[in-house]
Amino acid sequence: MLKLENVSKFYYNKGIIASGFTKVNLELKIEEFVAIIGESGSGKSTLLNVISGLDSYEEGEMYINGKETSHYQEKDFENYRRKYIANIFQNFNLINSYTVYQNVELVLLLNGYKKHKVKKKILDIIEQVGLTKFKNTKVSKLSGGQKQRVAIARAMVKDTPIIVADEPTGNLDTESAKEVIEILKKVAKDKLVVVVTHNIEQIEDQATRIIKMHDGRIIQNIEKKKITKEPEIIESKYTNISIINKFRLGIRNTFNIASKFLLLFAVFFFMSAAILTEYASFQMSEEETTDDGYSIAFRDLSENRIIINKKDRTSFTNEDYEKIKQLPNIDYIVEDDIFIDEQIPILRNDMNIYGNMSDIVNFEGNVDFGRMPENEDEIILKINKNHFYITNRLDEVLNKTFSVPKIQGTNAYSNDDTIKDLIIVGIQTYDNSNSYECKFYVSKNVLNELRNNVNKNYSNIKVLLNNKYEQYTVEPNSNVPSGKAIVDDELKYQFKNNRIKNQPLSIYLNNIYYQEELNLSISNTYTKSNFKRTLGLEKYDSNRYKIFINTDDYNSLFNKPSYQSSVYVTDVETIDETITQLGNLGLNPKKVTDFKVSQGEAYLRIIKIIKVIVTIVLIIVLFFISYLIIKIILKSRNIYYATLRMLGATYKNVRRILDIELFINSTLSYIVLLFFIYAIKINIINLEYISKITEFLGPKEYILMYVILIAISGLISRKFAKKLFKNTTINTYNEEV
Repeated sequence: MLKLENVSKFYYNKGIIASGFTKVNLELKIEEFVAIIGESGSGKSTLLNVISGLDSYEEGEMYINGKETSHYQEKDFENYRRKYIANIFQNFNLINSYTVYQNVELVLLLNGYKKHKVKKKILDIIEQVGLTKFKNTKVSKLSGGQKQRVAIARAMVKDTPIIVADEPTGNLDTESAKEVIEILKKVAKDKLVVVVTHNIEQIEDQATRIIKMHDGRIIQNIEKKKITKEPEIIESKYTNISIINKFRLGIRNTFNIASKFLLLFAVFFFMSAAILTEYASFQMSEEETTDDGYSIAFRDLSENRIIINKKDRTSFTNEDYEKIKQLPNIDYIVEDDIFIDEQIPILRNDMNIYGNMSDIVNFEGNVDFGRMPENEDEIILKINKNHFYITNRLDEVLNKTFSVPKIQGTNAYSNDDTIKDLIIVGIQTYDNSNSYECKFYVSKNVLNELRNNVNKNYSNIKVLLNNKYEQYTVEPNSNVPSGKAIVDDELKYQFKNNRIKNQPLSIYLNNIYYQEELNLSISNTYTKSNFKRTLGLEKYDSNRYKIFINTDDYNSLFNKPSYQSSVYVTDVETIDETITQLGNLGLNPKKVTDFKVSQGEAYLRIIKIIKVIVTIVLIIVLFFISYLIIKIILKSRNIYYATLRMLGATYKNVRRILDIELFINSTLSYIVLLFFIYAIKINIINLEYISKITEFLGPKEYILMYVILIAISGLISRKFAKKLFKNTTINTYNEEV
């Protein structure tokens, strides 16, 4: 039946060759109950894996029913396992979320049996192992002995001529172990049963052959009962798993673990929502494109707006502004130009309001609700009177404290790190069907703080140390003396004799508005051991090469006046004369309309091209992000899919089952997303922006999105299944996918 001639197994790991076992010669027959014993590392489990086709071998020849196997590929071993081998594992390798019946049924479904034709056979096997009353109990609720009986029942129901068991009693108590051995002995009357064990006493009386291994070799082969005439070998019958059974297993796997289902659901929901939102935004841009033009840099393209900065690139002073105000045709000045075009949020609980910041001195008229500000942290909010998101929640807005988050990059803000708390004490409304933009009127001090934060996030900092420029992280620290710096002790190796103290250090900052230089000297260095003592910080920062400087020195880099402002004129007809007058004051004036780009057919084509490119890039990025997340989620199911391989599932079987599972998850998440969008449209959920952009989506876009989502789920399934089958079965089982 099974014959090995000089078979050897080697492992290769980083150029090192290790032997699993060497030159094994062995012949085993049906009706034998074989015990393989030996100390840990003797090669007995490796030999069992090779015999069962879970692992390959590198030398010699193994004959199965007289057929050579040295030329076998993984598909051949899959076929061999399905025909000849049933496995019983020390750790059971059962599906804990399945019932006893479903675990035994699984091996038959994978091998092409129809569900309604195997019920009696499964119940008979379950009865033979004494688990009839537990047939509908989830395996996770069974004892160790009961779980091993389920594993034996699963092996028996496959009805293969060979059953291999790796330490089947290793995790069991004495009584349970005895029962398991007795069951295996009964099975051995018409099969070849090979058991690896470290406890010979449990099996010695039952075994017909005892093989002892040491250091990868067989040192003893005792045949206690000789099989003179081997009975006819009957291969296990199987066909390919049916489509119905694939769907049955796929659906079962979708819902059998609630946490896994919810995580996968969330991933697909986020992915489809992100793509739809991005696509809808571009659709809205196309629909709303007019001949008025656009500008990448500026949101406010008012014809009466002039951008100004000084020819000598210095900052504006109060004297400069006074001179500008004296010119005819000047309506008002916005000193902090960036806040006209930057939408800044203010946050409170679940409420985010985006708007432009403006100096309170530019506020005109009266408030419709509340009162005028009296303190520095009190502000006025100006909104469209039809802005229902706010007007319907005035009690949640008026006289409530909102936080201004720190900028963390272009259009990115931190909800956890804020600049300042502001109180909305007054609200003014306006009537304009074409605009829903908000405006915050704040004090000059608040604008200064915001400007400093903008400067920090849009500035590039380089550090000059030992005549070399580096991009070190610079942070403020009140423990550092003014004019000094404390640096990572590792930087001392850049200097001769490691003498870094009192060495000069210069910080260079530049952005689109100004450049700044700060010259310091190194007063001390920090290490992990003196970090708290030197800098007063509790937690050592593992980010190497940080530069700590005095807080005031640090703030001096960013606490700058405005370098660019905007002037609004009263009469647009004479704006060119005003520009000439501004130029005579040493300024560089530019009409904002000079930066406007025509939005004709060419622009529409550009938007469409960008929409396609961005959508494709977003899909690719979301695919890889989703795959990484789903891989982590499915990694917990790695043993499940490896077990499917051991039970006879092919690559196509596993992939189709996984296809169905991800298909169901993605479809359900998309259906829920559609209901969510519908709820927004009928005002059950109040999300104004989402409601607005989804108006630009039609049936074609929703169908296309669903097709993309299903395609992504299929690609993820294919990629994950390939990883599962990239190696031998036992290696896949042992390694993390």
